[in-house]
Amino acid sequence: MTAPRATPGGIREVGVVNWLACRVAGRAAGTGPPNLFLTLARRRGLFRGWLWFAGRLMPGGTLPRRDTELVILRVAHLRDCRYEFGHHVRLARRAGVREPDVERLKAGPDADGWTPRERAILTAADRLHAEQDLDDETWTRLRTHLTEGECVELTMLAAHYEMLATVITTLRVQPDRPRRPAEAADRHVRGGPPSAPEPSRSP
Repeated sequence: MTAPRATPGGIREVGVVNWLACRVAGRAAGTGPPNLFLTLARRRGLFRGWLWFAGRLMPGGTLPRRDTELVILRVAHLRDCRYEFGHHVRLARRAGVREPDVERLKAGPDADGWTPRERAILTAADRLHAEQDLDDETWTRLRTHLTEGECVELTMLAAHYEMLATVITTLRVQPDRPRRPAEAADRHVRGGPPSAPEPSRSP
C-alpha cells in the first residue's frame, strides 16, 4: 500500500471556506469531502482558482453532460487513474452513462454501440492522450459534430483531466469512501477502486 505523499488537509489546513466547498463536493459525489479536494486545498488560493476553472468545464460547460463524462472517463481509463475513474463513474450515471457504456469506454472508440458523434469525441480524446495533438482527419471528423467553440472546450476538458490524473498519481491521492456501504460494492463492480484505502493507480 502506498501512503499519500501530501496528506489531505483538515479545516485548520484548508480554511473554513475551502472546507465547506469540499463538503459540498463530497455530497454531490456521494462521498465524504474528496481527498483530492482536501489535498489541493492546502494551497488555499490556488485551490479556489482551480475550483472555479474546473467548474466552468464540468458541470458548467456547454458540452452535453453525457459527452463530458464520456471524455473524462476515457481519459481516466487511458491514464489508469482509478481515483478519477471511480469518482466520475458515480457522476456519469446521472448524465445517462450506463454500465454498458462504461464497458464500451474501456474498449475504446472503435467498439460497437457508439453514435458517430460519440465515436468522434472519444477518438479525439484518444489522440490527445497519445499525441497531445489532433491530426487533420480527426479534427475534421470532430467538426462535423461540434462547433468550433465546442472543439476548443473539448480540447481543454481532455487536457485538464490529463493534468488531474498526473496530480492524483504523483501525490498518491487515496480513494474516497462512499457514504453508504452499498455504494462501495457498486463502485467495485463498475471498475472503480474499492472502499478500502489503496494507491490511486493500479499496481
